[in-house]
Amino acid sequence: MERGASPRASPAPDPSPSPRATPEPSSGAVSAPVYFDDEAGLEQRHTKEKSHPGHSSDAPRRLSIEPANADEPVDEDEFAITDGYDTRSHGSTSATSTIYAHTYENGRRYQHFKHGRYPIPNDDDELSREDMKHAMLMELTDGRLFYAPIDSNPQSILDIGTGTGIWAIEVGDQYPSARVRGVDLSPVQPLWVPPNVDFLVDDCEKDEWLARNVDLVHLRFMTVVLKDVPTVLRRAHESLKPGGWIELQELSGAPLCDDGTMPPNDPVKYLYDKAAQAFAKFGMNVTLPKDLGPILEAAGFENIQCIVKKVPIGVWARDKTLRLIGLYQKEAVREILPVIGGRPFAALGMSRAEIDVTVALARKGLDDTNVHRYFHYYFWFAQKPRYP
Repeated sequence: MERGASPRASPAPDPSPSPRATPEPSSGAVSAPVYFDDEAGLEQRHTKEKSHPGHSSDAPRRLSIEPANADEPVDEDEFAITDGYDTRSHGSTSATSTIYAHTYENGRRYQHFKHGRYPIPNDDDELSREDMKHAMLMELTDGRLFYAPIDSNPQSILDIGTGTGIWAIEVGDQYPSARVRGVDLSPVQPLWVPPNVDFLVDDCEKDEWLARNVDLVHLRFMTVVLKDVPTVLRRAHESLKPGGWIELQELSGAPLCDDGTMPPNDPVKYLYDKAAQAFAKFGMNVTLPKDLGPILEAAGFENIQCIVKKVPIGVWARDKTLRLIGLYQKEAVREILPVIGGRPFAALGMSRAEIDVTVALARKGLDDTNVHRYFHYYFWFAQKPRYP
């Protein structure tokens, strides 16, 4: 992974290949440098600390884009080392290469970078769903972007799996002192962002991250889709400065119920049970978030803490805020149903008829407010030791 942003870095690619329309620039925003490389109160807190001296139906259709001309001269200034960040290319691809290639299946668009191994689409419907989930988390956390107690004047923040970039942009606004970099497999982020924010198209599971002395590494909804979480957490540990923090905001993909209103044959639970089997085919564990503590410790972190929040699936909660959060969560589930019925269920060898029935019953079950389903959301944060 390359490090940080540079005001002299190569300009953003022509937005014409981008799947999202570029918004009009607003006051204070600049075009982002983009780099490319190969319920209220329902929470629990768990803390683990160590002390140190001095420390307190369609066939896939592929879109191909011609690669850039490798013989074109390169402006050396374009890849300068600036502001402590190395912006030079390390095995990168150009903005005009097949980084923008996509695969289309069943009317949905999937990123083809890294052979399309991520089984969730990256089209406008999915990006809107991601932004809706961000709004839900802002309600759930009362507007907190993260819980990690970082310094008040951070200099470097990494957002791994940035998606639409909305979290990185809001953090960049909140901490103008920090260089904020979002990393994702898909180049779907906006081009007009705060001047201290940029985005990198890269694979966080690759051999090495080049970022160093980072104040905060943030991951959201990532551990359930990563194949090698321990290695990613070790890379994050290496990238952090002594005393820096990591935060993982994760959903455990298993519907729960406390009052017996969810029957054993509940269609929503059945769908998520099948989804867990399906994602396992891709090397992913949808309930891993509840078990991240030991993995963080093995990666070298200390002061490991976790806040667990119950998020209703639907509008059955009495609390007004939780009803709004439950509505967001219900819609997020409803919109992911066709996706689960695509690549994941196909990987299980389910017939089209079986998939359609499973999805239809789950969609109908979501409207039953007599069933009090909820998810557990885990907010893990941990610190790199200040002393070796």
